Amino acid sequence: MKDLQSLDDVFNKKVFRIPDYQRGYAWGEKQLIEFWEDLLSLDSHRSHYTGVLSIKKVPKKIWSGWNDEKWLIEGRGYIPYFIVDGQQRLTTISILIQCLIEAVTSNPANERCSKAEIFLGAYKLSEVIEKYIAILEPKHRTINTYKFGYEVDNPSFEFLRHQVFEEPNAGTIRETFYTLNLENAKKFFKENIAKLIKKNGLNSLKDIYEKLTQRFLFNLYEIDDNFDVFVAFETMNNRGKRLSDLELLKNRLIYLTTLYPPEEVADDVKENIRTKINKTWGEIYNQLGRNKKTPLNDDDFLRAHWIMYFKYSRNKGNDYIRYLLDDYFSPKNIFEKLEVSASGIEYVEELIDSPDTDDDDKVIEQVPIMNRQSKLKIIDISKYVDSLKESSKIWYSTFFPSDSEELSEIEQIAMDRINRVKIAYFRPLIMAALIRTKPYDNERISLLNQIERFIFISFRLCRAQSSYRSSAYYRDTRSIYMGEMSIPEVIASLNNDLSWVFDKNNIFKTSYFRDFISRKFGPNGDGFYDWNDLSYFFFEYEERIKESRNQPKLGWHNFTKSETDKVSIEHIYPQTADSEYWTTCFSRFSDDECRYLRGSLGNLLPLSSSINSSLQNDDFPNKKKIKTDDNGNIIRNGYANGSYSELEVAKNENWTETEILERGLTLLKFMEERWRISLGTRSNKLELLHLSFLDMTNNSSTPVIAESQQL
Repeated sequence: MKDLQSLDDVFNKKVFRIPDYQRGYAWGEKQLIEFWEDLLSLDSHRSHYTGVLSIKKVPKKIWSGWNDEKWLIEGRGYIPYFIVDGQQRLTTISILIQCLIEAVTSNPANERCSKAEIFLGAYKLSEVIEKYIAILEPKHRTINTYKFGYEVDNPSFEFLRHQVFEEPNAGTIRETFYTLNLENAKKFFKENIAKLIKKNGLNSLKDIYEKLTQRFLFNLYEIDDNFDVFVAFETMNNRGKRLSDLELLKNRLIYLTTLYPPEEVADDVKENIRTKINKTWGEIYNQLGRNKKTPLNDDDFLRAHWIMYFKYSRNKGNDYIRYLLDDYFSPKNIFEKLEVSASGIEYVEELIDSPDTDDDDKVIEQVPIMNRQSKLKIIDISKYVDSLKESSKIWYSTFFPSDSEELSEIEQIAMDRINRVKIAYFRPLIMAALIRTKPYDNERISLLNQIERFIFISFRLCRAQSSYRSSAYYRDTRSIYMGEMSIPEVIASLNNDLSWVFDKNNIFKTSYFRDFISRKFGPNGDGFYDWNDLSYFFFEYEERIKESRNQPKLGWHNFTKSETDKVSIEHIYPQTADSEYWTTCFSRFSDDECRYLRGSLGNLLPLSSSINSSLQNDDFPNKKKIKTDDNGNIIRNGYANGSYSELEVAKNENWTETEILERGLTLLKFMEERWRISLGTRSNKLELLHLSFLDMTNNSSTPVIAESQQL
């Protein structure tokens, strides 16, 4: 460990590269804010200890294959280093320096100046760029060598060069989780530098630059060649922001390739596997980060793949990564050799007609032939990596079906439904099934539809525990992937595992759902309104009506948008019904009966929150109309201008218990047809709707509504 060094010392005559076994840039808002505040709050006469930078010299056999760096290493004596620990800080610093350069360059006073004529503190901008960013090869001026960056195979390499350091680029740049973090860091610094200039002037950048390069101090620790850099990486990085399991696994797999003796695995084979691992992880990160606004969790993906690829156990938490790192992909499985005997093979000696040869006296000694091979073979690693790559595309497709080339349009619709109903534990099984089947395969559609039905009936209606049959379907996941179980067999299992909710006549046992809703009608409850899957049910009803039309009126995004914009559930007969219209309509019912009518399924209607709040407790005829201000401007639409469900309701002249009941029965009929269940007799359905008391009041006269209260 050397004395503390400034950034100026650290970058002197060195080229830094982030090795392929490292994760990408992982700093987020919290770390960036802390770093920026440390920098701003640093007193002009004090220094800031920034931490340890652990580096290791890049072997010549590696850097000799680097095209852009070779001239700088051989011609100017620069030393190339891998960053083992500290890449997050160095990446952040490099981005900040680039932002300082851009801020100074873009100043109107420097518009016509070259980099050699612009100053950042006591340094020419050209000197700053060469010191920390890149050096242009002077002879041919075609190679721009970056002082800090990634190995070429890293998916962040192109992004850092072209999007952060702004080297011109004509190609497509692949974006991942980590490139998004790079992009966010640059946006963060550009925004805060602009604020700083606005507040304190351009000169404030000089102070920032000098603090950063002269008074941010590091312990620079050079790792010896004999030290195990892969083990160091795992140990050191576990101190900071935790490595994801996927990152740890990549490092482990690359490390394992170095352990095979040359007589078992040739160097070129090791290099090929290492290249495959790097490319595979690039593809995985690309798939997991394809939707930049909703990146997928890499540990979730790895656990799902583990369920599919290995024999499932009921282990909890992070036991899957312990199995991968401590058991299956453990170095002991390479160091422990298996003796493979070839002595049982009967060899045939070719008969050669040679009269001059006399073997009568030759003694042939039978020597047992033994071959010592690692328990974990290199081909096992290769196959596992191939499987991860293939699975990552399918994994993405299960989350974002409409953006998938792996699914047909009808499969996208089915997968969307499963996501809306909340997929539970079925995603690994679906991934395995999609891998083992082709688009437009009827078995695919049948399986997806049956899974959605199983989830809705078991969990959304009958309120089964969320883990019901999870272990069985996790085991089936591997069976499907390994070709040991067919899709029709899984469909049969799903049907069989629903048998508990049907009686001997195949009538759906409504008691589970009815009792659940009854609890929702408790003292502080609101019946069906409190059913947390009501939005999904209403969306599917809207979809059914839409099938006979051409244009959707409510998409699922309407149900999941921000609180101010999303669809809410409207009580048609309102919770606070003080107007003459409502009191007349429901005057013959007790307070409890009115509460059941308000919370019954047929009285609920999805519509946008803005409409809901503006309708509030209006009379039914007014709820149907467009509402305007004194100038004729539309304040809100009414039911007659809303969704298909609203249009259906708007056809009614008035809204009484009769309409609530009939709409409730219509919705239950849809439930029967959509999920292929029978809810029994009309009496059973009234009981489910909690409107059985209406049977006893059918002979009562319907209240007369005054003409002034009607349309």
